[in-house]
Amino acid sequence: MTQDYKSTINLPQTTFPMRGDLPKREPGWLAEWEKADRYAQIQAKAKGRPMFVLHDGPPYANGAIHLGHAINKILKDVVVKSKLLAGFHAPYVPGWDCHGMPIEIQIEKQFGKELPTLDVMSKARAYANAQIDKQKSDFKRLGVLGEWDRPYLTMAPQNEAGEIRALAELLRKGYIYRGLKPVNWCFDCGSALAEAEVEYEDKVDIAIDVGFAFDDPAAVAKAFGLEKLPKPNGQIVIWTTTPWTIPANQALNLHPEFSYSLVDTTKGLLILATERVEECLKTYGLDGQIIASVPGQALSDLKFRHPLYAVDPGYARLSPVYFGDYVTLDTGTGVVHSSPAYGVEDFQSCKAHGMKDADILNPVMGNGVYASWLPLFGGMFLWKANPKIVEALDQAGSLLHQHKYAHSYMHCWRHKTPIIYRATSQWFAGMDITPKDGGKTLREVALEGVEATQFFPAWGKQRLHSMIVDRPDWTLSRQRQWGVPMAFFVHRESGELHPRTPELLEEIAKRVEQGGIEAWQTLDPAELLGTDAENYEKNRDTLDVWFDSGTTHWHVLRGSHADVQAFPADLYLEGSDQHRGWFHSSLLTASMLDGKPPYKQLLTHGFSVDAQGRKMSKSLGNGIEPQDIMNRMGADILRLWVASTDYRYEMSLSEEILKRVSDMYRRIRNTARFLLGNLDGFDPAKHMVPVEQSLLLDQWAISQAHEMQQTVIAAYERYDFPEIVQRVQNFCTTEMGALYLDITKDRLYTTPTDSHGRRSAQSAMYRILEAMVRWLAPMLSFTAEEIWQHMPGERGESVLFETWYDGLANTQGSPAQRRYWSELLAIRDTASRVLEEMRKNEKLGAALEAELTIHAEPELIQRFTAMADELRFFFITSDVKLHAATKVEPLVGLDGESALVNAADIEGKTAWVRAAVTLAPKCIRCWHRRDDVGSHPDHPEICGRCVSNVEGPGEDRRWF
Repeated sequence: MTQDYKSTINLPQTTFPMRGDLPKREPGWLAEWEKADRYAQIQAKAKGRPMFVLHDGPPYANGAIHLGHAINKILKDVVVKSKLLAGFHAPYVPGWDCHGMPIEIQIEKQFGKELPTLDVMSKARAYANAQIDKQKSDFKRLGVLGEWDRPYLTMAPQNEAGEIRALAELLRKGYIYRGLKPVNWCFDCGSALAEAEVEYEDKVDIAIDVGFAFDDPAAVAKAFGLEKLPKPNGQIVIWTTTPWTIPANQALNLHPEFSYSLVDTTKGLLILATERVEECLKTYGLDGQIIASVPGQALSDLKFRHPLYAVDPGYARLSPVYFGDYVTLDTGTGVVHSSPAYGVEDFQSCKAHGMKDADILNPVMGNGVYASWLPLFGGMFLWKANPKIVEALDQAGSLLHQHKYAHSYMHCWRHKTPIIYRATSQWFAGMDITPKDGGKTLREVALEGVEATQFFPAWGKQRLHSMIVDRPDWTLSRQRQWGVPMAFFVHRESGELHPRTPELLEEIAKRVEQGGIEAWQTLDPAELLGTDAENYEKNRDTLDVWFDSGTTHWHVLRGSHADVQAFPADLYLEGSDQHRGWFHSSLLTASMLDGKPPYKQLLTHGFSVDAQGRKMSKSLGNGIEPQDIMNRMGADILRLWVASTDYRYEMSLSEEILKRVSDMYRRIRNTARFLLGNLDGFDPAKHMVPVEQSLLLDQWAISQAHEMQQTVIAAYERYDFPEIVQRVQNFCTTEMGALYLDITKDRLYTTPTDSHGRRSAQSAMYRILEAMVRWLAPMLSFTAEEIWQHMPGERGESVLFETWYDGLANTQGSPAQRRYWSELLAIRDTASRVLEEMRKNEKLGAALEAELTIHAEPELIQRFTAMADELRFFFITSDVKLHAATKVEPLVGLDGESALVNAADIEGKTAWVRAAVTLAPKCIRCWHRRDDVGSHPDHPEICGRCVSNVEGPGEDRRWF
């Protein structure tokens, strides 16, 4: 009669569930963390360690979070948690950018445009706070730990006051000036834009070739070395894609070293760059002949009539020739028309030739409409005026050619509408001004800062460097209501700042610190200026919002959160667009304030795209929201996707990708569950076996985990999260699942509970899990904490109270040991292929139905002889025999019905593995097929080993 041996088998037992059921269970864990104030507990444990500061680039307080927000916050959380485990005190202070145009637009939409400024401010604060609460909830749901009850807000009075103090310091140092300059101007915003707020989209414009008539034909003849002109009339020709700038033309630019030709055509004389003559005449449909050619420099004294001169006396002015190195010959005519109010090079050229600010024509108003005083086009919106201007040029006889021209053009990043350069009186931070202390310019200091910064990935360095090299002066002022004021008192007549401006700014900052920026609005100048107040007026400009976030190193790291932050920060981490945004503005402000960058390292991540590499958008219907992923799959799946994706490039996401990530998660979770199941009844305080006393296979597994941990730690240090995910997954699948765990099942299940062999395996598994749960904690925050709670032994409430596990040892790392395991694993791999082939051919079921014979050179066989009786456990077959041969040749004549042969290449030597179906009876307890099954009369259905494990002292295991 068959006996029941179930009670003698140590089957795995754990309350750790197979299914994560993350969407339902994660909110419960979040509630537990909040109740316990887990973040504060972690910070208390870490206090006194070296500080690591990741400074949060503030998201804008408007709208629900999207996938880009989730990527950014998860990456930051992974960094912070990995630094905690690395032994740092790593606080995380989340922040929000609160001022600026988008919120002001929302207030205008809800309440209209005519609200008093103080009403706009109060409603904007309320709106921003409501948005922050919504975003904060989603960020917490991602599993991100931080100072959520004490974030920094750029609209907090202390931070607003800090900005004003930073402004005062820049003024003291001599970086700030006021001037008329062309700036990026958005009609919809009604304000200047920062460089970071400009994006480029395709636009179709009217490109025109326009002639400026000779004003003094004799002077033209003289310039070209002629006694007189062959024809009385002529024109110098320009090409432009902005007809709307023609009414404001005030000069013509030539390159002093290019050759220019006087060309006789059927439409009169034309002046063109010599290299462009043939192409231009072809475009105009004209025949012509070059009369004379001279360098551009020879035309320096010439002036030409405005092309609308003939149709309206309001354009009866002349355009002198100026020179500029920016003139090119790749397109156009080699002559550039100059409207200094609407082009940076135009402005610089005209100013360099002595033009005063007061003489610069600026007919386009802030809303894009021409001023009423402009002849012919007053009151027209400039984009609609374009064709009217072309018609007027044709009527004047100045138009030589027109065509549609598609090109990349500047657009507002908020409104997605075209913008222009427009000269306005603004406040600037000068890139090339020598500060009052006589030190290096802002550009020089900033470029040195780029060199001093470590970039992840490395290409970010060149990107930021090139942006600093080429950028114009920073326009600090904006014409808005909801923003930190440039709290200057300006003289009503001279426009000069009050001589006590720095100390006045400090007085204003004190008031703002108590009452917010509203204090500036309600301030009576007489409170600070006394009787001098009647000579001054308040400056109405606000600071660029990039100054808000760009000075957080000043008013957050060393201001509102100086108790948990430090300057400079160790790391700034944002999307790749922030090379022209927050990375950029922070570098400039710190360079001015401190003479060095506000960060030691910059990490840049890409943006989310679909599986085809397309940007996610509502119009394409390819967007995936983080809230949807968390609700369907859980935050840990989203976190694992972020960690496993190469953030250096665009980050692809689709339902198929999420399915693969879920499969990856299950493999990791199942490995943890198997380890926990086999740690049932294990008390590390009582049962832990020293590594050096463990079975050889257990030592090997611990050594593999030790090497794995070194790889993981190094990858975390260089922020290579995809490598960690890949290596951990392979470790779970290969070293653990396909090898170690598969081999040790027999020992764990069949040997006595307290046997040395079983406790050795449990000790190894405990050590591996102690290490692995830490590897996972920064990425799979919920799952790692769940594993931690199910692990045996006394432990703290959170894995994040710990540092990297120090209980691993590499006792199998010598060259001889590595060679030993390399040989053994190579033979096992070959044996597995042989057994699998037999299964495919239906010659074999389970591997325990087989017996192996290894044929190899005596030296190799000798190394395995000592553990010959245990090799069957390593190969998971019922028997393994060793056969030494002085010359190993291919084995022939074997029974094809019951055996297969394959070869293993071991360091240039060959070992042959023969597999055959064993005829020995099967033990019903361990399932091995052994000749000694039934040798004990009281246990006729089990093998001698199992008899010893059930009734005797237990088998003596030494190797595997």
